[in-house]
Amino acid sequence: MRLIVGLGNPGTEYSNTRHNAGFLALERYSMQLECLFRMEAKFDAKVARALDSGCAVLLCQPQTFMNASGIAVGKVVDYFKVPINDLLVVADDADLGLGTIRLRPGGRSGGHNGLKSIALALGSDRFARLKIGIGRREEGRLHKHVLGRFGPDERGLLDRVLERVVDQLRIWTAGDIDTAMNRFNGQLPNEQQE
Repeated sequence: MRLIVGLGNPGTEYSNTRHNAGFLALERYSMQLECLFRMEAKFDAKVARALDSGCAVLLCQPQTFMNASGIAVGKVVDYFKVPINDLLVVADDADLGLGTIRLRPGGRSGGHNGLKSIALALGSDRFARLKIGIGRREEGRLHKHVLGRFGPDERGLLDRVLERVVDQLRIWTAGDIDTAMNRFNGQLPNEQQE
């Protein structure tokens, strides 16, 4: 089984915010796989089960709030006995411009509290992570930016990014992280600026 975790904050006040890019990506992926998320209290997470090209996939949206994501992820990993190399975490990244995606087989948190929490819970940062760029607008106001919603000028590019992320997830799920990185990592042009 492959486990894909999308990070975000639960509740309507946080829906469609930049910090919830991981939730948005998994919602898009679940639509393609025609599976539904269900709240599972024993995991403190919403989960969806599916098959993608014959591979069992478990999608997870922790409901513990971003900074405590490791609580839910640890429970799911322990329950399903998921090896760390079968785990991928999708998260926002303010250090990448909007339209940039970057899949890596492991690495540091880069200051992302959700990734820090997961690494602490698992005792390792050697899990794959797919970062979705949300950019920075104003220095010193990062908290407000990440908890803000995508603007009308960003929605078209965001939609294209999410489609590309889903394609990348499908290749990773099939077990080919190198192709997933080589084919999809990078910056998408903003069509409004072309």
